[in-house]
Amino acid sequence: MNTGNIPKSTAHRISLYLRQAEAHRDQNRTTVSSEQLAKALGLTATQVRKDLAHFGQFGRPGVGYNCDDLIQRIKSILGTDQVRPVALVGCGNLGRALATYKGFERRGFRIAALFDNDLHKVGKRYGDFIVQDITKLYFVCQRDRIRMAILAVPAHAAQDVADQLVGTGVQGILNFAPVTLNVPPAVAVSTVALSMELEQLGLAVRSMQRDRQ
Repeated sequence: MNTGNIPKSTAHRISLYLRQAEAHRDQNRTTVSSEQLAKALGLTATQVRKDLAHFGQFGRPGVGYNCDDLIQRIKSILGTDQVRPVALVGCGNLGRALATYKGFERRGFRIAALFDNDLHKVGKRYGDFIVQDITKLYFVCQRDRIRMAILAVPAHAAQDVADQLVGTGVQGILNFAPVTLNVPPAVAVSTVALSMELEQLGLAVRSMQRDRQ
């Protein structure tokens, strides 16, 4: 199945469908309909069916989707049907919070190694791991076949570290630095711009306040 041309908006909604299917299963429901998925997410049933159709045939008309089957199919699409090791580079406040977060593994990801270039942090334990010197990045990623990384370093260091990650064979980077990374086309980057998201949230709040006046 070729998923390279899937729209980003569809890829985002696929993750939302997974969470809704899991929520239905957790409520001891065996099936979920496109109408139920749509209502929970503020979408239309047509949109749900169109999104899922990108990945093949799902469910049966009049019956809906078997929750267990839908969950397994979506996890396979997302590549989270097996737990993937992830390197975390940068052990400042944000990095330490991510290192000790327990929810990644349930979603198919496991923090496998921590790195920093600050010798005051190297050797310290956060969560289940001891921070390693970034000079060991290549060796560890190659040895443990790590192909995904979280980048939680200052903006001025982000591109250099990204280059090092690409050199290790990492194929996906979750970037928390407020910069645009230049990477080869074969490397996927997802940037989490926390300050920008807060700005957009602030704009939405201001707009609602004006509407009430």
